[in-house]
Amino acid sequence: MSNNQLLTIDEVAEYCRVTVLTVRWLRQEGRFAPAIKIGRRLVWDVADLDAWIDSQRETAAA
Repeated sequence: MSNNQLLTIDEVAEYCRVTVLTVRWLRQEGRFAPAIKIGRRLVWDVADLDAWIDSQRETAAA
């Protein structure tokens, strides 16, 4: 059995230090970590968020 922590959209926004509106916008654009739908609610696995955050890292300073 997996012990993955699942976060709500409010918790995801706090975790990523952005607003809920930013999370919703990125998700709508298809540019955010995949959500898990449980009933009518969306939750995110912390491991998926961490992987997505790592993928957003710049390779060189702009």
